[in-house]
Amino acid sequence: MKADIHPDYHTIKVVMTDGTEYETRSTWGKEGDTLQLDIDSSTHPAWTGGNQTLIDRGGRVSRFKKRYEGLGI
Repeated sequence: MKADIHPDYHTIKVVMTDGTEYETRSTWGKEGDTLQLDIDSSTHPAWTGGNQTLIDRGGRVSRFKKRYEGLGI
């Protein structure tokens, strides 16, 4: 294995959106840094079953729906 090609792997503290904290090892930041999460498994719609909205940027979704409206999708 080559020397000095791997990033520094150290301990950091992760703070979830509800305030709970845990320590883990990561290449993010520096030793002892705190990673404050904006979204995690307790707030993300993929895990909570909440409603998720689809953002139509540049009319892509509406063009898709118009193109395939006769297929019953």
